[in-house]
Amino acid sequence: QVPLVESGGGLVQAGGSLKLSCAASGLSFSSRAMGWFRQAPGKEREFVATASWNGDTSYTSSVKGRFTISKDSAKNTVYLQMNRLSPEDTAVYYCAAARFLRGGILTTLNDYNYWGQGTQVTVSS
Repeated sequence: QVPLVESGGGLVQAGGSLKLSCAASGLSFSSRAMGWFRQAPGKEREFVATASWNGDTSYTSSVKGRFTISKDSAKNTVYLQMNRLSPEDTAVYYCAAARFLRGGILTTLNDYNYWGQGTQVTVSS
């Protein structure tokens, strides 16, 4: 397994912002779709955002207009900018890399083969 390492989580007040980062060594992000998922306590892991290998993006409806996914191929890093956070966004956030090269818009867990360890995001009211 190629390790993906997330960072940037933390505690923030409602309405605030956080920027998550995900980096990897030995796996090129530029030729793969990348995704962010999250898992709240007692709930299943759910799709948040994805960027296809060529830069198309898609978001779950609850974060559309507030979150932005981006890839920096030179740094082999993918980001999730999260604005106007609410307590409902509290979860462990996971970065994922697609199973196959040149993936399009991928929104299910099985589309991804490489996962990070997760970073906690807590939004207080």
